[in-house]
Amino acid sequence: MAAPFNPPTNFSEKPEVPQWQPPPAPTEDLDYAKLRSIDLSLLDSPDPKVRDQLVETAKIAIRDDGFLYLVNYGINLEQLHRQFSIAQYLHRNISEEDKERLHWDPQGGLYAGYKPPFGWRTIKGKYDGITQFNFYEEEYKSLDKVPKCVHPFMDEIVAFTEYLTQSVNKRLLRLLSLVLEMPEDYLWDNVESKGPTPINEGYLRHALFHPFKNEEKGMGEGLRMFGHTDFGTTTLLFSIPVTCLQLWGRDGIWRYVKYSPGALVVNIGDTLELVSGGHFRATRHRVHNPPASQETYERLSIVCFNGSKGDLRMQPCWDSPLIKREGCFESQGAYKEFKVLQDKGIPIPTNKEWREISIINTRHPTDEPEKILKEVEVSGVKYIEVINQGVRVLQPL
Repeated sequence: MAAPFNPPTNFSEKPEVPQWQPPPAPTEDLDYAKLRSIDLSLLDSPDPKVRDQLVETAKIAIRDDGFLYLVNYGINLEQLHRQFSIAQYLHRNISEEDKERLHWDPQGGLYAGYKPPFGWRTIKGKYDGITQFNFYEEEYKSLDKVPKCVHPFMDEIVAFTEYLTQSVNKRLLRLLSLVLEMPEDYLWDNVESKGPTPINEGYLRHALFHPFKNEEKGMGEGLRMFGHTDFGTTTLLFSIPVTCLQLWGRDGIWRYVKYSPGALVVNIGDTLELVSGGHFRATRHRVHNPPASQETYERLSIVCFNGSKGDLRMQPCWDSPLIKREGCFESQGAYKEFKVLQDKGIPIPTNKEWREISIINTRHPTDEPEKILKEVEVSGVKYIEVINQGVRVLQPL
């Protein structure tokens, strides 16, 4: 039985942190994706039938949607809101000195540090209204790498990250290993990155989407982030009321992800699509402007991007009875395109190479037109085409 989250509670010894107040949910009748919900506590059930049903539900969810809700994973709503309060405190109190000192450098292949609200390049671009602080390995090793305003709260951030990576994600990977009909610890032992810090080769993100003013609303034709997949193993996004996240369905329609208080919205990254031979779906997703009833609210989010071992060149798990029995699915994005290289005898990128080139070549709606790569049309659908180390990536508009 997995232990629940037990964070530090020495709040009286720290600066007072105003409590984060979740904005109200949208009033519009939106077209929502019908995502399945996984009760992670059932993984510890002594009843084999309960576990078998959990595995079957997970199999369908990650094959059809690539996204799911995770509930009863060990963190309660009060504990979660404390983390949002800390993230809000960071964005409201980071000094101009720290913004400059900790300025990010995505052109170096990492998102580490502070992102100002001016595009996704190292140099200043157009205003996009998105600020972030990204905690990588180095941010957990040294207080000098994080804003001074959150120094008193790093024990809480560390404990939170450790629980997400070493408990929640470890249990989730156990479940996904069972979907592959492999030993429970297969993905944790052979794919997931592990090391001396809580985050290893992934990162934790505190992001704040500032509401656009009237004159800014048309920027990027309503998009805050283009459609994309994540490059790691799993992404753990805490469900939030301001409804901006959209998924690209198999029918070619973008649908919103509905707010589910306290739930984790989990999506599969490219790494697991590759290791599963396409059985796990790395679904394209994007961030859109919120509906009219929420357009004046800030969208604060916390995301844990779990990373794979950087030196691995991902191959399907040929020992998986599922893959032996059903083969691989070449209709999927990352697996299909990596296989094109393999069939030509060209080495595929390592996990580290893949995530670094994916970051360097990130495209954003506020980019100058000449920086947005060519549009292509596939089966009547328009995509942006990006070539990352010989791998063709299609990002739906």
